[in-house]
Amino acid sequence: MSDSPRKWTIDTEDTICETRVFNVLKKKMRMPGSDKSGDFFTLSAPDWVNVIAFDENGDIILVEQYRHGTNDISLEIPGGVIDASHGGEPLNAARRELKEETGYESDNWTNLGSVSSNPALFNNYCHVFLALDCRKNGRQQLDEHEDITVRKMSFYDFCESTLDGRVHHALAVAALAKYQVYRNREYNG
Repeated sequence: MSDSPRKWTIDTEDTICETRVFNVLKKKMRMPGSDKSGDFFTLSAPDWVNVIAFDENGDIILVEQYRHGTNDISLEIPGGVIDASHGGEPLNAARRELKEETGYESDNWTNLGSVSSNPALFNNYCHVFLALDCRKNGRQQLDEHEDITVRKMSFYDFCESTLDGRVHHALAVAALAKYQVYRNREYNG
């Protein structure tokens, strides 16, 4: 047995279901250095973006929308899929998602890095951006299946809402953690 886990070997990989949002892959996997193997199922999806956006008054801009997975309304930060319409560039996607979902724009962007969406199942990453001094510059431009209400709150209330469960989307909470680390680094030099 080694001191560190080793990457498994893919013997075969088949797409067993294709959807608009992701593909389901079935992989026959083998653990290196052993006779252990098995079938594993993963989801292949494009990368996503999330935006921690503050308006000119320092309030955080949030979106509230229905989510099919939880069958409930979710309060979260703006975000979406990176696709060909933004040339596959995360920053372009972040700018577009903020504008489309909220009607806000910013000229002050910072890349806060990325997180694995859920490495047990998904192969993609979520890229997190900070947008400061956002200003309302038009109406929402929602996709066909989107019904989004824009909400704003103080940063303190946003942090509290992650503790009391009002904000429960894991990627929004991860984005908050990235932002807090960024703030600490900026503050502590």
